[in-house]
This record gives sequence, structure tokens and C-alpha cells, in this order.
Amino acid sequence: MVQQPSYWKVLTRRKPLSQESGDGEGKLNRVLGLYDLTALGVGSTLGAGVYVLAGQIAKDQAGPSVILSFAIAALASLLAGVCYAEFGARVPKAGSAYVYSYVCIGEFAAFVIGWNLILEYMIGTAAVCRGISLYLDTLINDTLKTTFAEISPMNASFLGSYFDFFAFGLVVVFGVALAFGVETSAIANNFCTCLNLFILVFVIVAGAIKSSWSNWTIDPSTTNTTNLPEGTDLGLGGFFPFGFTGTLKGAATCFFGFVGFDCIATTGEEVRNPRKNIPRSILLSLLVIFLCYCGVSTVLTLMVPYYLQDANAPLPSAFKEVGWNFAMWIVSIGGLVGLLASLFGALFPLPRVMYSMAQDGLLFRFLGRIHPRYRVPVIGSIFAAILTALIAGLFDLAQLVNLLSIGTLLAYSVVAISITILRYMDNSETFGSHEIIAENGHANGGNHSHVNGNGNGHNVSEHSLLTSKGERATFKSVLLQLFNCRRVDVPNALTTRIVGSLITLFCFLSMGIGLIFMQAYDALINNQLWVLVLLIVLVVFTLLVLIAICLQPREAYARVFRVPLVPLVPAISIFINIYLMLQLDVMTWIRFGVWMAIGLAIYFFYGLPNSYRDLKRQRLGWQKLKYSEYF
Repeated sequence: MVQQPSYWKVLTRRKPLSQESGDGEGKLNRVLGLYDLTALGVGSTLGAGVYVLAGQIAKDQAGPSVILSFAIAALASLLAGVCYAEFGARVPKAGSAYVYSYVCIGEFAAFVIGWNLILEYMIGTAAVCRGISLYLDTLINDTLKTTFAEISPMNASFLGSYFDFFAFGLVVVFGVALAFGVETSAIANNFCTCLNLFILVFVIVAGAIKSSWSNWTIDPSTTNTTNLPEGTDLGLGGFFPFGFTGTLKGAATCFFGFVGFDCIATTGEEVRNPRKNIPRSILLSLLVIFLCYCGVSTVLTLMVPYYLQDANAPLPSAFKEVGWNFAMWIVSIGGLVGLLASLFGALFPLPRVMYSMAQDGLLFRFLGRIHPRYRVPVIGSIFAAILTALIAGLFDLAQLVNLLSIGTLLAYSVVAISITILRYMDNSETFGSHEIIAENGHANGGNHSHVNGNGNGHNVSEHSLLTSKGERATFKSVLLQLFNCRRVDVPNALTTRIVGSLITLFCFLSMGIGLIFMQAYDALINNQLWVLVLLIVLVVFTLLVLIAICLQPREAYARVFRVPLVPLVPAISIFINIYLMLQLDVMTWIRFGVWMAIGLAIYFFYGLPNSYRDLKRQRLGWQKLKYSEYF
């Protein structure tokens, strides 16, 4: 008689990819190369932000030190980027952080991450389309706004003031184009991204010609403030007018200027030679993005004093200030081109995540059907485009933009957690021998695959991070293994569980340290004893946790791109992400809760029953296999 699986095992089971994650032929069409991927990452990240963000931060938060703000944000993004790069090399599958967390943590965590990625890409696409509509409107004297307000006014407080037909149509057109031609769409995106980069190079060169070093050494006491708008804050002047704390505050804002490169990781099944091209393109795109941000922010603050920056359109305003009106129009066109490239980058990954979740039975399976001719999830792409188009047309997204931050930061954190677990994991069930001989393109993992109700085969390990078979975890065995007193050299189920528990504890400790810096900053500055003692205790425990993780046995060397200095690099990335999430307001967390409630309803009423049936079928298949061995 087959033993019935528990729902806990379904929630925490992991997905083995030893036979699925090779570079061979998949269901999707492999048409993207290194150049396409880099253009996708740069285009999706380097949109309107480069035309707006630098001026806003320079004026209100950092002054000329906005350059350092971008450098700090680039470092934080690089930490997340190298984690994505390793997973992109080891698990080149469609789905990005969703697949990574399915491999390392379990099914329920994977669904939560996948559902948040859908939120991130939907709102990101809708926000870009709304931005294109408003940006174009400023060039044609608000014609679109006036027309749509007359045709379709909306009076509900939680909706926009009118239905934006232009934004709606733009999403539909791009969605259909992506559904029927990834290769052609990629060529169009490459053109937009290259044009955007050429315009930014023009901005940097032209701005350098009109630069003045005196704008970095401004003295407020000798500055004429009579003609300045009321409320203009000059701060202390110099390179750090708002102090180094202003530079750090600016870095937190700049971090979101780098959001978007992770869309590269969703293309694993459409890339030629993904094990090399995905990590290279992620790191290359981050380098290009940083150089553009750094160059633009440098010339911007050298052309015009930081306190005179236009917060909404700093680059056109700066060129107008120095008398170069022709350059102002070139920059205006560049902003529109950059937004179009951003739209492609935001919309491209959405159906890929939905496809991956549908293939695993966690979302409705029709969303994962591949068109036999175009080898693209056409139904999923069109469904995602229509849903996103409705959001773009209906909602005023000013209050929803912070939801982008939660989805992104949560995904970044889970990828960093997964990298740490993966490095210290007993990979015999998850990757088999695949990673050790990755360069040979062949693996002989011992995983059993089963076919789901839709005829799609997918492997899922019955044993999870918390339920793996192996040595029974007693208090004595855990205590001895915590600091590896037995000198264990090879990861096993017990060491894997210990690392999983320690990294979870590290997240809670990071949250505690972040809350101290947020809620008790004044007490910390005034050297109050209670907050100093509490901070020291938390920091000491955090260091002990990291030391305990370092002492655990690691996996064998794999011939693919690897994150250096594990667990330090992922730990820093996790802390930064948690700290930035704590900065978000209460209403953002409430909206996030509503979105999660919808997702959990879908999972528990559709995805979980599917997984439960699959696991029962898998167990039945294993029993028949064992029985047949006797005959």
C-alpha cells in the first residue's frame, strides 16, 4: 500500500534539475546571444531613471556626491547580480528567482517569489507605459490628457482620473509583438537601447564641454539666494552639502535605478550557450548602467549647481540653462526612446515567469502552452499583456510604484539565500552529478521524473530542505555539527538543515539591526547605553552565525561561474535588501498583503492540489518500479 504524502512535504519539496538544466534543446526557441541579453538588461534598467533620477537626488539628498550614491548602489546591485549570475549559469531555466528558490528552498517559497515577480513586472510595465503617455503629453501640450478626460473620465478615488487608452494600446501592441516574434522584438530592443546609449554619450560629452568645477565647491555664505525659489535648501555646500548621511540616503534611492537587470535571468531557455552568456551579460549590463549613471550625474552637477536642478526633467533643463536648446530636444527624444526600451525589458520576462509556474502546475496550465510554430508561450504572453494593459489604463500608479520595490527586493533576498544554501547543500538529489561535469553537457542524475496531468514531465524531489532523509537531528548532533567538531568534509542532510536554519536566523538578526538604525537612530547618535548594548549583542550573534555557516562542509567544485566569498557576499546583499524593505511605508505593505492574499488563494485551491496529486502519482510510480525489479 502506498503511503499518503503529507501536505508539509508538498509545500517544502524541492525541484531537481540534473536532467532538465542542460544546454540542450528546450521547448522555447534559443535565439538570444550575449549582445541581445546585454541590450535587454541595459534597456530595461536604463530607462527614464537616467533622465530623472540623478537630478532629483542631487537636489534633495546628496548634492554633487550623487556620484558616490550611484557607486554605492551599483555595489549593492553587483552583490545581487553575481548571485543571479551563478544561478543563471547553473540553472539556465525560464523563471529566474522562482526556479532558483524551487531548487534550493521549496515549492511554497518558490510560489511566493514567482507571484511577487509577476507583480513586479506587471506594475513595472504599467508604470513605464503611463510614463511614456505623460512624457509624450508634455511634448504635445497635454493633448492626450485633455482628450481622454473628455471621453472616459473616472471618479473613483482609487483609480486614475481618466482611462489612458494610449497606455492600454501600447501594452497590447508590445505584448502581441513579443508573443509572435522574440527574435524580431529583440532586434527592435537592440536598436532602441543603442540609440539610447548614443544619446547618453552625447549628453556626457556635450555636458563635459559646458562643465565648471566651481559647482562642486559652492559656499552657501557667498551665494546669492535672492532669486532662488522659496524653500530652496543649499545645505552645507561643497561636495557633501547634506553630509555623508545624505549620500547614503541617496544611495537607497539610487538602488532602484538599477532594478531591471534580473530580467536577463528569465531568458534561460531562449539563450544560446546560457551557462556562459547569462553571467557575462548580467555583469556587463551592470557595468554599462553604472558608467552611464556615473557619467550623467557627473556632468549634470558640473553644468548646473545642485540646488538649481529641475527635479522632473533635469537634463533638458540643464542644457536650456547653458543655452543649448538643440541639445534639450535631443535629450527629450532620448527619454522617449529610453522608455520604449524599458517597456520591452519590463514586459519580456512576465510571460516567462508565468510559463515556468504553469509548467509546474502552480498556475493555470493554459498559460504555459507553447505555440508549435513560434515556440513562445503565446496564450500566456497575450493574457499577461491584456491584464497589464488594463492596469496601465485604469490606475494612477503613483501610489503603487513602491510595490515594485517589495517584489524586487524580496526576489533579490531569496536568490542570495538560495546561493548560500546551495553552496552548503547535499546536492545528490537536486543536481546529481550534473554540476561537477557541467562542461561536458551531460549528467547522470538519479532522479525520477513524472508526468503531470498536462503531459508535461517535470521532476520534483520528494525530500525538502527540512524533510531530507539522513542523520536524525538530535540536540547533541546539532551542537557538535554547529561548529563542525567532527570535521565533516561532505555536505549531508544534517549540515544542509543547519545552514538553512542559520541563514533564516541571519535574516531575523538583519531585520533587528535594520530596525535599530531606523527606529532608534537618535538614541544611537546620543550613545544611549541600552541601544548600544542591543546593537552589539545583535552584531555579535550575526558574526557567530556567519562563522558557523563558514565551518560547514561545502559542495564539490563546479566548473561554472561562482559567487566569491560565500557566505559574506550573499549576507551583505541580504542585509541591504532587508534594510531597504524596512524603509517602505505601511500602505505599501498593506497593498502587498492584498496581492499575496489573492496569490495564496490560487495556490491553496489550485496549485497545492495539483502538487499533491503529482506527488501521489510519483510515489505510486516508484512502488511499481521497485516491484518490477523482482521480475
